Amino acid sequence: MTDPISDMLTRIRNANLALLPAVDMPHSKIKESIAGILKREGYITDFAVEGKIPKVIKVKLKYQGKKSIIEGLQRVSSPGLRRYVGSTDIPRVRGGLGVAVLSTSEGLMTDVQARKKNLGGELLCYVW
Repeated sequence: MTDPISDMLTRIRNANLALLPAVDMPHSKIKESIAGILKREGYITDFAVEGKIPKVIKVKLKYQGKKSIIEGLQRVSSPGLRRYVGSTDIPRVRGGLGVAVLSTSEGLMTDVQARKKNLGGELLCYVW
């Protein structure tokens, strides 16, 4: 697998379309941080790290009736084409209704947090 973040986003997108209650994916620290941001922003209900040696992240998805809370996920920076933005160039997702996830020198954070701390970094993905 060359792009584990893209794999994570695709698994969440496919599970949302199938209206599954939860989705499993291989564990990494960056995926765990992204899941933490999604939980903090209210896009998923919970996530847990399970298992010993082959650790697995179990993400519990959130729905309103038959409609998913997550309307869309988009990977921005990829291994073949990295996209870096300065603190003044961080885009607003859907006019502020969505969230951009950035990898900064102080760890992963949302676009709002990065603007407050005046930090730029690699623009990982958009969630709305």
